Amino acid sequence: MLNMQKKQFNIGSKFVLSCASVFMFSSAYAAEEQFSEALRAANAGNITSLQQYQMSMQNDALGYYPEYWMLNRNLASQPVSAIISYAERYPQSAMAEKLSADYVEEKVKQADFTDVQLVLPYVSNPDQEESCAIAQVRARTGDPLVFLENKEVWLTANTQPEPCIGLARMMLSSPIMTKEDREHRLWVQLRSGQGGQAVATSQTLGLNLSLGQLNIIQADPLNYLWSAPKSTTTDYAYLVYAIGRLADSDLNGALSSVKKAAEGTPENVQKALYRTVGYVGGTTVMKNNFNREVLNNFDASYGMPFSHEEAEIYARQAIRFSAWESLVRAIDAMPVNQQHEDRWQYWLARAYEQRNDSASKAKAREIFLKLSQGDDYHNLLAKDHIGQNYKDFPVNYEPTAADMQRLNQDIHFRRAFTLKSINAPVLYVNREWNWAVRQAYLKHDDGLILAAAKRATDMGWYDRAIYAADRTTNNHNYIYKYAMPYKNYVVLHSQNAGIDPAWAYGLMRQESRFNIGARSHVGAGGLMQVMPDTAKLIARQMGESYNPAALSDMNTNIRYGTFYLSMIQNQLSGSSVLATAGYNAGPNRARRWQPDFKTLASDQYTETIPLAETRDYVKHVMTNATHYGVLLGQGGQSIGNRMKTIPVRDSQ
Repeated sequence: MLNMQKKQFNIGSKFVLSCASVFMFSSAYAAEEQFSEALRAANAGNITSLQQYQMSMQNDALGYYPEYWMLNRNLASQPVSAIISYAERYPQSAMAEKLSADYVEEKVKQADFTDVQLVLPYVSNPDQEESCAIAQVRARTGDPLVFLENKEVWLTANTQPEPCIGLARMMLSSPIMTKEDREHRLWVQLRSGQGGQAVATSQTLGLNLSLGQLNIIQADPLNYLWSAPKSTTTDYAYLVYAIGRLADSDLNGALSSVKKAAEGTPENVQKALYRTVGYVGGTTVMKNNFNREVLNNFDASYGMPFSHEEAEIYARQAIRFSAWESLVRAIDAMPVNQQHEDRWQYWLARAYEQRNDSASKAKAREIFLKLSQGDDYHNLLAKDHIGQNYKDFPVNYEPTAADMQRLNQDIHFRRAFTLKSINAPVLYVNREWNWAVRQAYLKHDDGLILAAAKRATDMGWYDRAIYAADRTTNNHNYIYKYAMPYKNYVVLHSQNAGIDPAWAYGLMRQESRFNIGARSHVGAGGLMQVMPDTAKLIARQMGESYNPAALSDMNTNIRYGTFYLSMIQNQLSGSSVLATAGYNAGPNRARRWQPDFKTLASDQYTETIPLAETRDYVKHVMTNATHYGVLLGQGGQSIGNRMKTIPVRDSQ
């Protein structure tokens, strides 16, 4: 067993690692037998067995699981005292955090707020759903200021978790939310087609919208617009709803109808109508492609408050069409914390540098200089703008013997390594690992994080090693952060396919974090996450017979992945940005997102990719490739050299 009180090593790091590994793996069979059997008992609902395992495993690193599984059964019926007792006996632990957060959520679902606030101090890392549940508890127990902290929930039109919808309902009845807040929420709901929620909001404003009338309008919005009355606030609300429903079904029809719909209405209603067409057009690019008139509608709506979501959509439309002053206005309309994100600071500088006055250009350079201190996507772009070559990493920090000793003593990492050694379900392994990294990060203990990354790297556990090395604050190790396993194969097959091995590595790191057994929910597999149908196509192109098992072979997976990447790059004007987008979303989509009439800078293309997943994917792969270029000895790197201008679609 892995006893929590075991004697710790205090000798050299190599010997510590060796002894720790022997110690950990020599106990693997017993730990696996106990943990696996306890997990089976939990799944079967065998409380008696779980109680026995709770006793027999109490001194093990994994000893808190049987009690967790017992408490997690019928969680909402557990007394608050039981949850707090568990959290205090296993302080700042992954499962105590999860149990506490899940308990709050369950209680909120039942609208049972009695004493649940006592559990809140034990939830330190909530996700969005948990945060909304916590906010509900705080509001019910006399903390109305929580509503002011959650304006994004109040104004978000996208689908939200149920606790967030419940929080917004609570906010609706709060006197803290002003008339202007309620009107803003009503416009957001009307333009996004949330009829039922709009009716509830309208009632708090003294309006009496009819759900039946909204349904009639939705069935034929254009017909309604032709004869819509424009006399009362209720009429204006129906008008906004109608133009939004028309834009959703027929964007061109809405673009040509909005001016007539706005005639004879107050200025704020006109802005609401234009904002609606801009919002719907900006959120339906996948269906309607890009349209300059959508940006014009956003411009016409300026002066009306923006939600954080609307401001981002406005900004991306402005970026797509190089409308730099519109971009400045869009960023200025964002909340302060949003404005200060690296991406919007970068785009603000891009807009400033387009101006002709020296003060704006100086401000742009000042922003670029500040951003250039980092090494993420927008930081690398900023380096290019100030002519800074990227060729040197900080000196790699090597974990010391003291770091390795702290690793052996750290209960959070011990749980993660023990679960890994016994092949426990990945859900448990990754939760413990990620939690361990977070605790070290909060203590600014880079040495501990990199000691864990080193041990994981030595085990070939690259995905968690990268996860850890990505999160250091002051001391870094790029060997762990940008691992290069299977180097001979990656370089050989990349060269054979005619592509840059740094790019192949960058894509592989993003796809699988070098986990050979990685499988996606859609069936993609292996290091380069090749889809079975794609593998069949590649096999035909290469004159080979297709073998489904081949994707699990490291060599074949790399060979197929690099071949496919080269193939779609050739199909997409030789552009690595287009090919990267195509690898993630499909070549046809990447081509469809190309500009129609004139070339477009790659950073503008990337920032305006309609799919958030693909947009972030391209940024990560290009960033990775730039770092791998340094590691592969390719000399000074420029992310801009990898991101060539995007040609118009018809030029191919």
